[in-house]
Amino acid sequence: MITGLLLAAGRSRRFGSPKLVAPLDGVPLAVHSARALRAAVDRAVAVIRPDDLALAAQLRETGFEIICCPDAHGGQGASLAFGVRMTGGSTGWLVALADMPYIKAETAQAVAAQLRLGAIIAAPYFHGRRGHPVGFARALGPQLGALAGDIGALALIKAHHHLVVKVPCSDSGILTDIDAPEDLARLTANRDPRSADSARG
Repeated sequence: MITGLLLAAGRSRRFGSPKLVAPLDGVPLAVHSARALRAAVDRAVAVIRPDDLALAAQLRETGFEIICCPDAHGGQGASLAFGVRMTGGSTGWLVALADMPYIKAETAQAVAAQLRLGAIIAAPYFHGRRGHPVGFARALGPQLGALAGDIGALALIKAHHHLVVKVPCSDSGILTDIDAPEDLARLTANRDPRSADSARG
């Protein structure tokens, strides 16, 4: 069973307000991210802060189980570790960030497919750049469950770089996150970042 973990426990400090419920095409930003992940996995779980009731309600309606991370202040690594420990029966995890609303469902499905085929780590690549979501096999569960801090699984990916199955895609959304209101305004006003010719950088 592949579990999708949507990491949604950040405090939106750079955004200045709760960004994950900010509207994007009339839908909360996090719901866009959640829909793409939900389409690719057997079980969908969102890791949120205990006090984020509005976000919890939105994600439940999208088909996600909600788990509240008591150590969310510890950063992305702490949220990921908590999510993995709480879903220990999984055969693998597909990890997505809730502030990346432009990832295509097909991209998430392609990464999950590699996990099902036996990949230890699988990640999408756009023009040679690795993005999200990233898949991890059950064998890495203990290491994922021991993560801490705000770096997430980056060190783990680097340590096992020879095991990474690269999934080529034409989806620039794998590189596009929303940090500040101007990010959202620019992307919605100027272009659709899902198109192959509009990648940032």
